[in-house]
Amino acid sequence: AAGLWTVFTLGGVGSKASAQLEQCSPLASQSLLLLLVLANLTDAPDTPNPYRQAIMSFKNTQDNTAFSSSNPHTFQINFNSLYTALCEQQKSDQATLLLYMLLHQNSNVRTYVLARTDIENLV
Repeated sequence: AAGLWTVFTLGGVGSKASAQLEQCSPLASQSLLLLLVLANLTDAPDTPNPYRQAIMSFKNTQDNTAFSSSNPHTFQINFNSLYTALCEQQKSDQATLLLYMLLHQNSNVRTYVLARTDIENLV
């Protein structure tokens, strides 16, 4: 959870051209790329990819439901902050890919985004 949050809080991933982005916030850019690579690794025959499992199951901090004991990779993140960061970062290919992955793989994020009234900010 801390690594995902670091991606969005270290200085505007995607808000500048990619050459300027690398100079401005190389740790944020590299962290986002690492997260994308880890989440897209193929599953082992006997164990699923824990990074993909975490991406598929994290919940909103505003959600009062209890964690499922069947998934040890579940964590919580503030969806409003995540949504705001993703809206600001849509000039970055990496941030757009993360948004795509979250919308397709995490039903909690998909439900939250579809419930927003300002969804045009993502477009």
